[in-house]
Amino acid sequence: MYRVLADLVLVTHFVFIAFVVAGGFAALRWPKLAWAHVPCFVWGALIEFAGWICPLTPLEVRLRIASGQAGYSGGFIERYLLPVIYPGALTREIQIWLGVSVLALNVLAYAWLVRRLRRRARSGR
Repeated sequence: MYRVLADLVLVTHFVFIAFVVAGGFAALRWPKLAWAHVPCFVWGALIEFAGWICPLTPLEVRLRIASGQAGYSGGFIERYLLPVIYPGALTREIQIWLGVSVLALNVLAYAWLVRRLRRRARSGR
């Protein structure tokens, strides 16, 4: 059961990261989604800028250990995403770059959304 829970935390973590990165563009389609997305992307960027580990990572590790699997050190990005995206270890510079990328993508998406909403308000729709 613990392994299933650990896998569920892993999937949740991945979906959360995808939402942090791309949720601003989803808000273009569903503007009310921004109310949920903005705190998430701020949290995601803050995790990267501060060099913190997301609380889901130690939870997953504890569940894996409880299931008899070996845990791992580091964070979710170092364990699962970094080997896919970057060869080598996660450095502080890469974390800062990831945080800047999250902010830049979301500022772009929300600037686009605000512009579209203003245009829609001027046209009376």
